[in-house]
Amino acid sequence: MIRICSWNVNGLRAVIRKGALQDFIDKYDPDILCMQETKAKQGQAEIDLPEYEELWNSAERAGYSGTAIFTKIKPLSVRNNLPTELNFKDQFGDPLAEGRVLTAEFEKFFLVTVYTPNSKNELERLSLREKMWDPEFLRYLKELEKTKPVVVCGDFNAAHEEIDIARPDANHHSAGFTDEERQGITNIINAGIVDSFRTLHPDEVRYTWWSHWGHARANNVGWRIDYFFLSESLLPNLKSAEVYDEMVGSDHCPIAVDLEF
Repeated sequence: MIRICSWNVNGLRAVIRKGALQDFIDKYDPDILCMQETKAKQGQAEIDLPEYEELWNSAERAGYSGTAIFTKIKPLSVRNNLPTELNFKDQFGDPLAEGRVLTAEFEKFFLVTVYTPNSKNELERLSLREKMWDPEFLRYLKELEKTKPVVVCGDFNAAHEEIDIARPDANHHSAGFTDEERQGITNIINAGIVDSFRTLHPDEVRYTWWSHWGHARANNVGWRIDYFFLSESLLPNLKSAEVYDEMVGSDHCPIAVDLEF
């Protein structure tokens, strides 16, 4: 059994300082831990996890974005970013320089962790998401699938269905729940890369992110925007898909899948 976890830590150094990372490792002992929004470069965080190999894709801009994979299983290969010739630059920067995609190849699958660009409060980045990022990311996943199945995890900055958000009626035009962003996730599923949690828990209401405002976490006014997607061929290997919403330390909580080969 392989346990893979994913967590938008919203600053790895802060999560370590709070003791939250060690608490999580002690409780769930993942074989592989994917992290988003690390906001650090390798060596900037004091990490004492000698059993894990560290893989990093940090943003060029200090203290911003970034992804990492900590793994007990040695990867066959590692690659950073999207292999694209497209120009993603806009007034907010360049998503391709923000450490948003990290891929590790293992014997049975590719593991891709992603920190999808936020569309911003006034939806200034929605067009980038809809026209460029989401299609290019899906194209990359389908290219990987030509070699072996994919396991895809991370913060997609979008709730897919109304069950995935506490107040859907108030948020249809909000970043993270627009029709365009939701369609981006639908396109992934329609391409044969399925939502592991929703497959095993079709009617369960669980959230992975809560706003800092209005006691949202205490009142469980949340959004499910963190996912594990799997190639359909891996569904027989999927034994569990969990949301660890009791774990604190970030405005997101960790999620996990157990795969048996």
